This record gives sequence, C-alpha cells and structure tokens, in this order.
Amino acid sequence: MFRILKKSLKTGVVTGRYPSAVQPAEQIAAGAREKADPFGRSLTIREVDTGSCNACEMEMNALTNSVYDIERFGIHVAASPRHADALVVTGPVTVNMERALKDVYKQTPDPKLVIALGDCAINCGLFKGSYAVTGPVERHIPVDVRIPGCPPRPAEILKVLSELRGGDDRQ
Repeated sequence: MFRILKKSLKTGVVTGRYPSAVQPAEQIAAGAREKADPFGRSLTIREVDTGSCNACEMEMNALTNSVYDIERFGIHVAASPRHADALVVTGPVTVNMERALKDVYKQTPDPKLVIALGDCAINCGLFKGSYAVTGPVERHIPVDVRIPGCPPRPAEILKVLSELRGGDDRQ
C-alpha cells in the first residue's frame, strides 16, 4: 500500500494538455440571438445523441457538476423535448437516429434553437464517410449555433449557452 502511494506521489501529474478546438469558436448569429430573446434569462436544453462516441455527452454532464453548475446561470436540462427551448445535438446523424432526431425536433415547441455540439455534429468529424452516417445535423434539421471541438471544453459550451441566455447584459 505504502509502496503504491509513494510511487504515485513521485510520479506527479501525468495527464496531457487538453486538446484545442479544431475550428475557432464562431460568433453566435443574430438570428439565433433573436430566437433566444423570448427565453429571457433562462434557457432549458434537451441533449440529443445521434450517434456520437459519448465524449461530448461527458462534457455536457460535466456542466452539471459543482465546478460549472449551469443551474446557477439559469440553464436547465429537460427530460422531454416538449419542455425544452433548445436542442443540443451531438454526433453525426446515423441511419438509426435520423427519424428520431426529426421527431424530437418536431416535438420541441417554437421558437426553438438547435445547437450542434462538437465536430461530429458540425461536419461528421471522425465518422465522415462511414456507411452508418447519413450526414451532419444541418443536413436534417436547421442549426442555429455551432460549438466546434472534439470534444468542446465545458467552459466553451457554458460560454455559448450563457451568451444565448443573455449573459449579464439583460435585465
């Protein structure tokens, strides 16, 4: 036991640096800001996985832990698309999830935002050219906001969600 503890203390930090985003984060379009205006200072999101490797889902889950705590910023996660203001879609759209994505989009009340999270949702990323992938999210439903990265850092996701929610400039 002490031998293992001594070895781990000697080794120190062995993790590498976090990978940077493949594409620079783009500004939120004015159309997306206008769509988000009715939501005021709160935003309810529904996360939809359309065939990803689950890295983006882990980063979304990290947003709910005590470090980031998105609830304090007025951002909530909904269990049903019928209660959501925005859909956060991760992964490329696979053959099996194409119909489900369109159904979830139809069930979300208007006005709604669609956020493509990660390189796979934006341009199929690592899965481009696969026989099981029908294309990026934008090919199936209209996308308002894109958050690049593989996976994007929780801080980057939180920054974009806060900007959509209105940040500190709204009253």
